[in-house]
Amino acid sequence: MIISKRIFIAEFIRRPNRFVAHVNLNGKEIIVHVPNTGRCKEILIVGSKVLLREEINPSRKTLYDLIAVYKGNKIINIDSQIPNNVVDEALKDQKIQKLVKYNIIQREKTFGNSRFDFKLSNSMGEEYYLEVKGVTFEVDGKSMFPDAPTQRGRKHLLELIEVRKLGIGAGVLFLIQMGDIDKFSPYDAMDGAFGEALRFAYKSGVDIFVYECEVGENYITLSKSVEIVL
Repeated sequence: MIISKRIFIAEFIRRPNRFVAHVNLNGKEIIVHVPNTGRCKEILIVGSKVLLREEINPSRKTLYDLIAVYKGNKIINIDSQIPNNVVDEALKDQKIQKLVKYNIIQREKTFGNSRFDFKLSNSMGEEYYLEVKGVTFEVDGKSMFPDAPTQRGRKHLLELIEVRKLGIGAGVLFLIQMGDIDKFSPYDAMDGAFGEALRFAYKSGVDIFVYECEVGENYITLSKSVEIVL
């Protein structure tokens, strides 16, 4: 997907809370919104180069969103709203082989007491519920999730298991918001309960997809699958 709004390069200074950051843009320190509540401490470091997306809206307190960070030559997108849009595009372009038979794509659909990112279906009456998780943590080519404890993420996995018990397709897709990734694993040292739930979901028939992205300063698109090590 193309980011149609204007993009600016700035230098990261600090992040006083999870919602805002201070950056240096053209020699001036300004406050920007951070559209990601994760920690991102390993990439949002003083002096790092970051990408800002201009958001012209008179009701906003800030003019820019901090959407990506350079880690060396690698661009890591950290916008938590991006993954669902990238996956939506990939589903429509039939990039996810196991899901190509579903031609009806609906977002934010409820099943029982749960709400999932996607409900997929087709004319044969087959249904599939898909949850998407954006991934921004990487060390030496290995990506892991989550980068902070997530009871909500574990709850989603257990809900997908309940869907699968009813004979309905269910899966979770981890979208790594960067490229050049060799392997993906649950980050057990950060949240062991999530890792246990992910393994249990896999044993219960829930599909686990992991894809990396091709990322540029004004675009991000799903590229290829990544090896999963559970």
